[in-house]
Amino acid sequence: MKKAFLNFLGLALLATAVLTSCDNGDDPIPEPLPEVIENLENGIMNGTLTEDYTLDASVNYKLTGSFIVPEGFTFTIPAGTNITADNGGTDVYLAVLMGGKININGSASSPVIMSSANANPGDWGGLTICGKGVTTAGENAEAEVGGFIYGGTDNADNSGSVTYLVIKGTGAQINDESQYNGVSLYAVGSGTNLENIAVINGSDDGIEFFGGAASVTNMFLQNNEDDAIDWTEGWNGTVTNAYVEHTIEGFSTVIEGDKVNNNPKIINLTAVSTTGGTALQFKKESGMTITGLSLAGYSKSIDMKDGGPLSNVIIDGVEADPTKSYNNPATVDPSGWTWVDAELVEVVVLNGEVTGDETLDASKSYRLTGSYIVKDGGTLTIPAGTKIHADAGGTDVYIAVLMGGKINIDGTNDNPVVIASDLGTPADWGGLTICGKATTTAGANSEAEVGGFIYGGSDDADNSGSVTYLVIKGTGAQINDESQYNGVSLYAVGSGTTLENIAVINGADDGVEFFGGTATVTNIYLENNEDDAVDWTEGWSGGITNTYISHTIEDFSTAFEGDKANNNPLFTNVTCVSTTGGTALQFKAESGATITGLNIAGYDVDLDMKDSGATSNVKIAGADADATLISGESHKYTLNSGKDADVIDISGWTWISAGL
Repeated sequence: MKKAFLNFLGLALLATAVLTSCDNGDDPIPEPLPEVIENLENGIMNGTLTEDYTLDASVNYKLTGSFIVPEGFTFTIPAGTNITADNGGTDVYLAVLMGGKININGSASSPVIMSSANANPGDWGGLTICGKGVTTAGENAEAEVGGFIYGGTDNADNSGSVTYLVIKGTGAQINDESQYNGVSLYAVGSGTNLENIAVINGSDDGIEFFGGAASVTNMFLQNNEDDAIDWTEGWNGTVTNAYVEHTIEGFSTVIEGDKVNNNPKIINLTAVSTTGGTALQFKKESGMTITGLSLAGYSKSIDMKDGGPLSNVIIDGVEADPTKSYNNPATVDPSGWTWVDAELVEVVVLNGEVTGDETLDASKSYRLTGSYIVKDGGTLTIPAGTKIHADAGGTDVYIAVLMGGKINIDGTNDNPVVIASDLGTPADWGGLTICGKATTTAGANSEAEVGGFIYGGSDDADNSGSVTYLVIKGTGAQINDESQYNGVSLYAVGSGTTLENIAVINGADDGVEFFGGTATVTNIYLENNEDDAVDWTEGWSGGITNTYISHTIEDFSTAFEGDKANNNPLFTNVTCVSTTGGTALQFKAESGATITGLNIAGYDVDLDMKDSGATSNVKIAGADADATLISGESHKYTLNSGKDADVIDISGWTWISAGL
């Protein structure tokens, strides 16, 4: 509690002058209000400080607007203090102006916490400190946040001390170009002590340096949606021990450096992403020196956005190499940072070969970075709830199970297995290929068009494992002018293989394709695959029960495409829905099928016997296809009957909406 004469002094100061900050008096500081100190005594932070003041850790403080520490005053926040910021966007922030000081004196057991009630990104404006350090913006520059004045000639300037601080829910939007960061350091000098700082759930940067020479030790930066660490205007300080974590979509980068290169340094940086993205980005001539770099889960390691020289970026003693993943062992483990609820997220990289029994762990995050091949005698088990992020690496990224190998994907309705690229964009990666020992008209030991894998034999009951409740997105990478990967490719897969509840979404080629074999599938959902939803060839003789196909984008080919010999695969309950026209059922050569429970809606062509095969090869609702040739066409038909069965009710297929 403050003494009465201090309160009186504060009121006297207010009666004689409006306080201004910084050396030139140009800061747009709100006129101090007499009730600022009184509000603090009642747990309310709002207005411009009028005296040195120390908070009381036993009080739960509310930050209800802008709280400003002007030149000449020191604001002290003891260990264990909690400050709840109103969800007021840009109107709610804490700012320390040039010549002012803040001492945040948290401890490992009692950190200072500043957060909005729900800690949602963008709720409030965060902490801004303005110093007298050197910046390429010049002396007495104007900050993009608050219009505060910063910058001078004293790189050893001291704005106080910030230790053991946890900030959540920052990043309020100022305009189309600017947002508040968790912590903004404007020309802050090296005399300022900055240690053990966490910024969590910010909609802009975690921390940004605008020039100056400030250094920070021990930073935890989690799910900040722009850059975790950002700098510009010639910052030349050092960060020692930074841990960055990205586990949600929509962030930008781990590091963004901009403008001139004053060679700031980072000693020990560990960054982990479960959602891909870019790790280190440098604009214009920016660069830095990093030692102890560990990256896991990022799609791109280095981005010299404006073509700056790689020699500006030195990583572990050598010039940066964008072809390297820098997937080194972690150099920072936040598990011991008891002041923040943190643990080292493990991203497991999948590539190479499985030759024995390999079981994934649904509690871990996986990144498919290349080919992951289950060899003869190997078994890969993927438990319910596992999510595998596939790099957008085109034909270099896929999962394949070779003859004699097995895959067991054990998803459930509530916890399906998801394998997808981060954006789920068609052609990002190669999908799942399974090769079996069943019969195919291509003959035994044939070579697949994808991967050159060998498939085919004489065992129609061959068992390649079990795939249940699987969602695949973003497949169809282009091999050559004639071939692409499918979402799921089944090469001579036998009837002993279990295939149930499979969704293939946003593929640039087929959803599922059968190359001979006897495999059967129950419950398959195929959405916006840009070639054929279901494709088969080489005498496939299996079938599908409950096929739901949705086309809502232009340029797809067909719902069904059958080719070559007709071994009469069986389809029970087929719903095909298009909002963009197209062809529903296409049969090439002598191919055909037996279909019951067919519902077709929205297609321009119901049936296409592309090579003028007999319509009797296609049995619908227990009879030869009842079709009328479309006027002016030689092989395209409209079905007169058998296409109006009940639509499959997929309302219970909640697993199809699962994502990474």
